[in-house]
Amino acid sequence: MTRIVLGIEYDGSGFFGWQWQSHRRSVQGELEAALSRVANQPITVICAGRTDSGVHAFEQVVHFDVNVERNIDAWLLGGNSYLPDEIRITWVKHAIEGFHARYSAIARLYRYVILNRPVNSALQSKQVTWCYQPLDAEKMNRAAQHLVGNHDFSSFRAQGCQSKSPFRMIHFVDVHRDNDKVIIDICANAFLHHMVRNIAGVLMAIGTGKQPEQWVLELLNLRARKLGGVTAAPYGLYLAGIYYPAHYGIVKHPSFNKLPENTKRFD
Repeated sequence: MTRIVLGIEYDGSGFFGWQWQSHRRSVQGELEAALSRVANQPITVICAGRTDSGVHAFEQVVHFDVNVERNIDAWLLGGNSYLPDEIRITWVKHAIEGFHARYSAIARLYRYVILNRPVNSALQSKQVTWCYQPLDAEKMNRAAQHLVGNHDFSSFRAQGCQSKSPFRMIHFVDVHRDNDKVIIDICANAFLHHMVRNIAGVLMAIGTGKQPEQWVLELLNLRARKLGGVTAAPYGLYLAGIYYPAHYGIVKHPSFNKLPENTKRFD
């Protein structure tokens, strides 16, 4: 068996999330169908992190095992020829021994994009979250720094989250303005269900002045989702990158340069 690794980007607005579903359109289902046609046998893929309905990816990383010989171009060009326009394989490589798309990952980066102007976009309505009220990105960034570190994120997880532990390590959060967009970058070892969207909802309430900056710290201490504010819409959320130990040879998103040095010790 040969293990193949792929980088995938997709517009998730037309899918019911990443995970395969028998009667609904999913990213995994479309990808497996395309790769199975190239391999001429059933292919099952493992991803670095599942995304919800409506959520996008700049770079999802997946692997699969196969016992037929195909060159890299066959997986890349052939796979893309069978995929819908909303999904693209961006790179393909043979896996280094021991690589696993999910379990080899050290950190994951999500980006949340908010269009902050009086009028919504006709062209990007499914790619950004719209907020017509002015947002103070600097205040949002200051508030977000309370999240950095290892915390109990019970106030920021979906009530139906199935994770056994509410603790996660956030390595860094950066909130900045880019013209009429406010961008939230969050890097952690892993994420709880709806964690980024719940954080975005809290930060937007702070950015509009509805809540003080200290509200983030108060919610962390309360550990109660019912008090945690509104869950932001999925459309502005992107899986932006996966961080792996350097010997696996997977190109890192530039934002991973902000990772603390002790996180990079595996390199």
